[in-house]
Amino acid sequence: MGIELAVMIEGQEGLTWARWERLARTAEDAGYDGLFRSDHLTGLFGEPQRASLDTWASLTWLATHTRRLRFGPLVCPMTFYHPALLARRAAAVAELSGGRLDLGIGAGWHEGEHAMFGIPFPSLPERMDRFECGTRVIRALWEGRPVTLEQPHFPLREAQSHPRPPGGRVPLVIGGRGERRTLRVVAEHADEWNVTRVTREEYAAKAGVLATHCKAVGRDPATIRRSLMVPVVTGTTPAEVERRRVRAQALFPRVPPDAAGWRAAGLLHGVLDEVGEELSRWEAAGISRVMLQILDMEDLPLVTLLPRAAGR
Repeated sequence: MGIELAVMIEGQEGLTWARWERLARTAEDAGYDGLFRSDHLTGLFGEPQRASLDTWASLTWLATHTRRLRFGPLVCPMTFYHPALLARRAAAVAELSGGRLDLGIGAGWHEGEHAMFGIPFPSLPERMDRFECGTRVIRALWEGRPVTLEQPHFPLREAQSHPRPPGGRVPLVIGGRGERRTLRVVAEHADEWNVTRVTREEYAAKAGVLATHCKAVGRDPATIRRSLMVPVVTGTTPAEVERRRVRAQALFPRVPPDAAGWRAAGLLHGVLDEVGEELSRWEAAGISRVMLQILDMEDLPLVTLLPRAAGR
């Protein structure tokens, strides 16, 4: 199977330095292609006392403490960062890692964490406007020449940012599935389109919308890499799968309570062979990289087991 595998964890739900180091070592030793994490400021499920290790501190650690894993945030909300500072930060970490960073960005969605920390949370149309303008800034500042952008949010005046990232750019991953705005930004700017919690039928429909946007901006949709972020519970026996699903729901109460619910939502559930078959179907649908969301970040045996589903 040619599909790439990465581990993805929710960094705000109890991530500590010790856990991060164990995950990174296990993922690299098990042969994964990447390790990704969310970018939130507090637990999203009513438990703000959970550890929430700073995203960019943890990514900088990966740059110097791993050898070959690609890594990055899924995704940095534009509401948290000025895009000029985000572009500089990404370029620096990419250089430090030898070009292994993938920068995931989004518009921002969780109102509660913004209210908790006093971060402005504009209306959805304004967030999308700021996201589109911010994406344009990030791209422009990696061009290596003075850039002026006349736009309503984040204008630039003969702006430059050096040093540039290795190869002149960091791969830009845009996460989301909004058909009118998000997929248009993907068509214009993304190196990779990442989706989550979709069925294959829903994904096919969204891919068709993306193709339409690409045609409008004169871009070949085949130049945009496709990736899937998906929660997974598996094991070698049904009892092992059941145990992991119960544990996942205890940690993340919003996940479906039973196997049928997981499958209906497009999540990966079942014994190892069943998960392997699902990965093959996603690969046939055009997905080239899967970020396997490990809901229990202490479950290192699951991290070690999952590559077998992809025939590794």
